[in-house]
Amino acid sequence: MKKPLAIEARNLRLSFDGATGPVEILHGVDLAIEEGEIVALLGTSGSGKSSLMAVLSGLERATSGDIMVAGADFARLDEDALAMARRGRIGIVLQAFHLLPTMTALENVATPMELAGMADAQQRAETELQAVGLGHRLTHYPSQLSGGEQQRVALARAIAPRPTLLFADEPTGNLDGVTGEEIMDLLFARRAETGATLLIITHDPALAARCDRVVTMQDGLIAASDDGAGNPADGSVEGA
Repeated sequence: MKKPLAIEARNLRLSFDGATGPVEILHGVDLAIEEGEIVALLGTSGSGKSSLMAVLSGLERATSGDIMVAGADFARLDEDALAMARRGRIGIVLQAFHLLPTMTALENVATPMELAGMADAQQRAETELQAVGLGHRLTHYPSQLSGGEQQRVALARAIAPRPTLLFADEPTGNLDGVTGEEIMDLLFARRAETGATLLIITHDPALAARCDRVVTMQDGLIAASDDGAGNPADGSVEGA
């Protein structure tokens, strides 16, 4: 029996205005991801994987197509409603840490939750920072933290609100190999505790192999979907 879908995209298209006319990035993507599934998104530079993640996470609006994310119809929402829909549903970890330099680790994690109206934001932030091994660095600023520690703060910020969906775009790209492995172990451990659906953009075959499914993009379309061992997925991606 199939689980409910966390993400369902049909005929998803994305284009931007170029110097000589519209440039289409996504050419009609069909993608379904079940609740709790861990999916690796692979593809060469320019294949459209980061653009697809941006649309699925609500950071970009699709030019056309249908997209349901965690029960919200992202294709029909205006900008304000889309921003509200992301709150509590979606956590994002990027290659660049995007921490506010004038805020401590605790403030970087707590402030987004405070802005979202969560009454226990400070306690949630402290608890999550302790969970990623930074209980002793709560009052430190980003400039006082190593790259690995900054990414731990970013990870805590993404997970502390307990989103149902986690997106990670090359989260170890700015880290050395050992530190990157530690961050991915943390990401998988925290996801396991929360049960969130996880979509990871990566170039690392070893990381992809840890996922339930590997989706490969090429030229703005889904080129393949398998279980990480090369076995085709059972219809989880349609129209590929």
